[in-house]
Amino acid sequence: MNIFYEESGHFKAACIVQKNDSTYQADTQHGKRVKIKAANVFLEFDGDMDAFMQNAQDEAAAIDTGLLWECVGTDEFTFREAAQEYFGSEPKAVQLAATLMALYAAPMYFHKKSKGVFKAAPAEILQQALAAIERKAQQEAQIEAWADELAAGRLPDAVAADLPYILHQPDKQSLPYKAFQKAADRLKMSAYELAKHTGGVSSLPEYLLQRFCVKHFPNGTQAPEIALQKQPANLPLADVQAFSIDDAATTEVDDALSVQDLGNGVKRVGIHIAAPSLAIEPDSSIEQLVFERWSTVYFPAGKITMLPDNWIGAYSLDEGKTVPAFSIYFDVDAEWRLSEPVSRIEMVPIAANLRIQHIEPFFNSETGTGSADHPQFPYHAECLYLLQLAYEQQKKRDRLDDPAAPKKYDYSIDFDADGKVVIVRRERGSPIDTLVSEMMILANTAWAKMLHDHRLAGIFRVQPSGRVRMSTHSEPHIGMNVAHYGWFTSPLRRACDYINQKQLQSLLQEGVAPRFGNKDSGLFAALGQFESAYTAYREFQDTMEHYWARVWLQQENVREITAVVLKDDLVRLNGLPLTARATGIPFEVAPKSVVKLAVSDIDPEQQSVALKYVSVVPNTIAASDTEDDTAAEAD
Repeated sequence: MNIFYEESGHFKAACIVQKNDSTYQADTQHGKRVKIKAANVFLEFDGDMDAFMQNAQDEAAAIDTGLLWECVGTDEFTFREAAQEYFGSEPKAVQLAATLMALYAAPMYFHKKSKGVFKAAPAEILQQALAAIERKAQQEAQIEAWADELAAGRLPDAVAADLPYILHQPDKQSLPYKAFQKAADRLKMSAYELAKHTGGVSSLPEYLLQRFCVKHFPNGTQAPEIALQKQPANLPLADVQAFSIDDAATTEVDDALSVQDLGNGVKRVGIHIAAPSLAIEPDSSIEQLVFERWSTVYFPAGKITMLPDNWIGAYSLDEGKTVPAFSIYFDVDAEWRLSEPVSRIEMVPIAANLRIQHIEPFFNSETGTGSADHPQFPYHAECLYLLQLAYEQQKKRDRLDDPAAPKKYDYSIDFDADGKVVIVRRERGSPIDTLVSEMMILANTAWAKMLHDHRLAGIFRVQPSGRVRMSTHSEPHIGMNVAHYGWFTSPLRRACDYINQKQLQSLLQEGVAPRFGNKDSGLFAALGQFESAYTAYREFQDTMEHYWARVWLQQENVREITAVVLKDDLVRLNGLPLTARATGIPFEVAPKSVVKLAVSDIDPEQQSVALKYVSVVPNTIAASDTEDDTAAEAD
């Protein structure tokens, strides 16, 4: 005699050895002796166990589940009662076992109430469950179909529409993501590799830009066109002819300069800053955009502007226009002494936009800056005067560069007409760099002091000790050796400059309230959000520049290069905006040492380059870099 029983959700058969009221001693189909609780046994039967189980499984597979559900009615029932209704009044043991298997196999149709006792699911609930199963089957079929297309190198439209989020911010329950992951697993590819395989992205730069935008610009990179709000009215006209100095690619001209001869060796120097804040109302749609974007983002061959094009066009200090500006004037005598500053909001005529690429050949540290008697470009004489003033200001701050010190350079990435990578070198402390940065420092320090003297909060750059940080109240900046400092001079490109300009406006125009009070929680929040965004944007720019720097190494077939040791095995390559790890640098090689490295295994796609130490370059120590160089702080 044998028993049919359930164990851990599985039906089994065993041959009875001994039986009592609560348990059976039995030998399983595999010959193992087991002890089975009587409560788990459903029926006893004669004959071959293997044949019985096989017949029961075949019979259960043949049962029409829908018909069985109709047979049992709406009340609770036992499996025996169900078998009687389905097979007839005296079902066989195999049929009883088959019925029990069928009931267990269809939990949507039959709800288990106790051992061997069930209740048929209500019709409405059953239909919902069946519909869900059908949807699930259709979804699985769709996932499989999309995965097949992806594996074949084709990108289905539905997957393409979600691809940026699949790659960088996935909803792991979405069908396109599941299909993409299934195809990637099948091909043993990374998500990026599969996106490239299917044409979803063409290159790593596109992938990196996409990742950045999904996180920081989910509504798209193109700033929406927002109608210009109230235009500044009744502003006095400045009696100057101002000029700007910017890179040729600059479209957001924030700052301009002017020089007037007052006679007796006195000149009036004006610094003029674009004034979009005059037309931006608190909590307006344009201010919301400023506080959503926080800054213009720069990267090789591209940028994402903070302001819409129509606002940039209206307030950029473009040549030939007369535009509203925040101006600050200093009278400078023959001994280079400065008067107290005078600040005003006014309309400023912009006579010229000088481009660095055009004037630098005549105004640099190697060939000289030329003579006012033989000008080589418009406002050459004014630039010479402002350069001398800049040197005098550096001297006052005890930050005059040592002519004997090694020159320092910044490097950026550009592309020629054929798409080849070009490394652009900019000398730190060059005449143009010094002129522009010192004039901006002059304005930034004076306006920061003005806010401080009027006990008005702003966003200040401070360094009382240690690292540079941002604060809502002024403290000294020891790196620049000034008592007060803040960013005011780039309001078209940075939200903190816009905020500071709004604060300054309240001091220069009657009836205008500060944008933020001194203890306004909104100002603290804005500071934190700006700093976080600005750091993320800078890291993105670095990542993109590092990629193209590796491409340049590959393009130029560089096999040896010099670098500056920063710390341990971290080095900064000379002539490139790239830091990387180098193997084999001896422990005794000090930071700032210049070393020669062998270059191999350059793989821009994997964002890697193999660098191996060769030797120390004798008698060379790199120029030291502060955390924030003067040009970067003044920008």
